[in-house]
Amino acid sequence: MTHCEINKKLSKIAEHNFKQLGAHNITTIANDGIEYLNNSSNKFDCVYIDPSRRDDHKGKVFLLSDCKPNITKHLDEIFTKTSKILIKTSPLLDITNIINELNFVKEIHIIAVKNEVKELLILLEKNYIDLVSVKTNNIINKKEDKFSFCIENRKRDATYSFPKKYLYEPNAAILKSGGFNHISTLFKINKLHQHSHLYTSDIIIEFPGRIFNIIETLPYNKKDLRKRFKNSKINVSTRNFPKTVDLLRNELKLLNGGELYLIFTTNIDNKKIAILCEKIINVNS
Repeated sequence: MTHCEINKKLSKIAEHNFKQLGAHNITTIANDGIEYLNNSSNKFDCVYIDPSRRDDHKGKVFLLSDCKPNITKHLDEIFTKTSKILIKTSPLLDITNIINELNFVKEIHIIAVKNEVKELLILLEKNYIDLVSVKTNNIINKKEDKFSFCIENRKRDATYSFPKKYLYEPNAAILKSGGFNHISTLFKINKLHQHSHLYTSDIIIEFPGRIFNIIETLPYNKKDLRKRFKNSKINVSTRNFPKTVDLLRNELKLLNGGELYLIFTTNIDNKKIAILCEKIINVNS
């Protein structure tokens, strides 16, 4: 196994870490990885690439072609040395743009830890032209919420309804994937609105995300809501709603915490609503 790092100090750190971990089968090279591949006569099972995600001014980049090295310009030459490429990218990058920028995308892995997306992993396979598989994984302590689908299924039609008995909010990895309509068809649950990405049903199901028991659905009226909930301890979140959580807390005079939730969103009639609910910890309880 060969590790290339163009920054000599970072290469030394990596070499030290490998020794500490007992990974004695890794050779470290303080050189440009693309240059090393071009000059090497070896073939590799897989080439793993973690391009720099900042520009010369230390700003974050949002396109794969803006990373260093620019993988989109070097794919052909890398594929002369391997049949598989695994690229680690920033969670800021857009999945659709990634697919448009790259050839032979086979799998996209979205990794979240405690509902925060940490990494995107893109697997390329030489001459692959079949469907692209999206695999999401949200890791919370020792539990893993996994959800997979073909990218083409993002175009499926969802079903819609007003809030029913239960409310579902997908985890961050699924939200990043864009598989919103496929969630509706796979789990047989209804979306509240095309852009809300909240789901509902009358029968509770196992779901990769947060599940709530709906107590009441209220029309959004600042005066009425403030009168009812002023100085109450309540958790607030928004989906497809024009006001921020902080603004809503200030307007309605809400205290943070408690066991109840107010989720502000938009329904299928494009009406602003507030859903009063409580979180369900164990579906089987």
